[in-house]
Amino acid sequence: MAQFRITIVLCFALAAAPLPAFSHNLPLSVSQALKQAGIPKSAAGIYVHEIGAAKPMLAINASVAMNPASVMKLVTTFAGLELLGPAYTWKTELYASGILNGDILQGDLIIRGYGDPRLNLENFWLLTRRLRQTGLREIAGDLVLDNSYFDTPIGDPAAFDGKPYRAYNIFPEALLVNYRTLSLRLIPRSESKTVRVVVDPLPDSLDLSNNLKLIDGKCGDWHDALGADIRTGMNGNSRASIAFNGVYPIDCGEKTLLLGLHDSPTYTFGLFRQLWTEQGGVFRGKVRLGTAPEGLLPLEVHESPPLAEIVRDINKFSNNISARQLYLALGMTSGAAASPATGLINDTGSGRTPATLAKSGAAIRQWLTSRHLHFPELIIENGSGLSRNERISAANLGGLLLAAFQSPVMPEFVSSLPITAVDGTMKKRLNGTPIASQAHIKTGSLEGVRTMAGYMLDKSGRRVAIVFFVNHPKSGNAQSAMDALLEWVYKRP
Repeated sequence: MAQFRITIVLCFALAAAPLPAFSHNLPLSVSQALKQAGIPKSAAGIYVHEIGAAKPMLAINASVAMNPASVMKLVTTFAGLELLGPAYTWKTELYASGILNGDILQGDLIIRGYGDPRLNLENFWLLTRRLRQTGLREIAGDLVLDNSYFDTPIGDPAAFDGKPYRAYNIFPEALLVNYRTLSLRLIPRSESKTVRVVVDPLPDSLDLSNNLKLIDGKCGDWHDALGADIRTGMNGNSRASIAFNGVYPIDCGEKTLLLGLHDSPTYTFGLFRQLWTEQGGVFRGKVRLGTAPEGLLPLEVHESPPLAEIVRDINKFSNNISARQLYLALGMTSGAAASPATGLINDTGSGRTPATLAKSGAAIRQWLTSRHLHFPELIIENGSGLSRNERISAANLGGLLLAAFQSPVMPEFVSSLPITAVDGTMKKRLNGTPIASQAHIKTGSLEGVRTMAGYMLDKSGRRVAIVFFVNHPKSGNAQSAMDALLEWVYKRP
């Protein structure tokens, strides 16, 4: 995917204004944990700053531009809350193109999307139900999908990590239904030494072969152990197949595997037809891509949950797809630089040109400038952190956290972050320690990258912003050092 570079500069410390050097103050526990993990101090960027203090208490390589992984979502979600407002919603519109004759549509049904990040199975069911409640029963024409609100490059889903069917590699779409994914629940049955596989939704275009064997042992990398043979349609064939021929450790318990196996028209058509039929509807046609005619009034309009709710999904569970959908929405705001935190109007249907990555990058740059935040090293590609190219320094991300804490949208922003030992990606971290429930921390993970950033309430009741980046081949061993930093901040005098 083409990337938008906010400013092209040298990405390391030589390009940035120097910060005071506090490397000699690196806590001994953190230093020892890094050494034991085989990670040199030069591969870590650390920034710790108490809210309201004039200077940071700790800054290690803090001006070095580093890959933040999913911690980049903090930039996207804070920008979203300020530029769009916590109550912002996305629309999905249904149009009848043809003649309505009683309860029969002699023509096509058009679904026009505007980038809703939460048009999941439940909400898509609600959309079809509301359509059915209009009195429409039979659709004689086709299902027309209007994706024209986004103008994004067509990328290779295998380019990032060679796993094209994993849900996190799905690209943004203006009409993205249920993230275009199948949810496969793996349910171990110890009495029969088998594993039940439940697919939801279960499309007619999927062939499933389950030869999994339940074994004793630790869970480990259960994805690879499944021995999944996945094949998708070729030469216009819309069918897909999954064959599980591996093993599944009983210690894993119940797990869910999310896969994207069908293209958007096939997936959306299959799900719509299934839900429509379940509600007593009749559908006669096929599916095709198209655009809604200008001037046609919508038959039904569905609104997403508010942005304040969606950012919780993005940050607590590191939802890459929703983050990318939100990032594209940022470029369609009006007056982004002039009035941060005011909640701008929804641009849906205003006749503007489509959303692009370039527009979103420009909106981020304007917004940062309006807040007097200068991040010359920042490279933002898609806003989710699922990128080998995105960069930001620990100090500047720390500055963003300090600004967010003084923002009118602070409550929504902070509450969207995972709480240590309570929920989200931090649910299993630091259980049974004094730090449990005392920090809101977003985590990030890529091959060669481990990161965290957020807020800690220390034992004296002081709020502290914390950023810790590790970019190193052994970054997978960095968790103990990160936990040691959280403990040090919590216990400091």
